[in-house]
Amino acid sequence: MNDTIDLIRRYCDAFNRGDWNGMLALLDEKVVHDINQEGRQVGRDRFAAYLERTSASYAEELRNVVVMANEAGTRAAAEYMVHGVYKATDEGRPLAQGQTYVLPGGAFFEVSDGRITRITRYYNLEDWLAQVRRVDVD
Repeated sequence: MNDTIDLIRRYCDAFNRGDWNGMLALLDEKVVHDINQEGRQVGRDRFAAYLERTSASYAEELRNVVVMANEAGTRAAAEYMVHGVYKATDEGRPLAQGQTYVLPGGAFFEVSDGRITRITRYYNLEDWLAQVRRVDVD
């Protein structure tokens, strides 16, 4: 259990540093990534492409991270507050104008042999949309 909690903390810390290679090193080659309200991707290479795409549009930091794991260390969850800047328009999303946002989020993990084998991420998309649609107009 403690090794899994440490693994998830290292994953979140690497995310906050923008250390994509550090994150990828913690993942199984066939990692399953369930993207919030977008579908499922399989494979570390696809996860790397996802990080590349999203980092072009979003600058995010996870704060107040709380990690929990089952006794066997095979499943874990992280709850956090996402503090972000919407810096470039993401396809299918509203126009980016440097809007900031803060919203609760979480991720669920499966772990095997010291690697993350599944990540299911969640945040309230409607909350995010409401925050980025608020643009101050002079």
